[in-house]
Amino acid sequence: MGEKISGDLFLDITTQLCPLTFVKTKLMVERMAAGQTLEVRLNAGEPLENVPRSLAELGHSILSVVPERPEEPTGVHRLVVRKN
Repeated sequence: MGEKISGDLFLDITTQLCPLTFVKTKLMVERMAAGQTLEVRLNAGEPLENVPRSLAELGHSILSVVPERPEEPTGVHRLVVRKN
């Protein structure tokens, strides 16, 4: 999950707080076609723990999760998910 992959669509949730981080991501994924990918820009902490886990629980594939700046693992991350 450390490789850099980009998605078909992009969503920045860095200004949102939980649970809105997952709600906004879920709504975007629901509008996508099966097989499409979404790149989500999210903060470390609760969003990074909850959003990928919740998407996987819904049956979607987590393709990658990488920090934007490898030297700042507690900063902003990029998550790429494929809708199944």
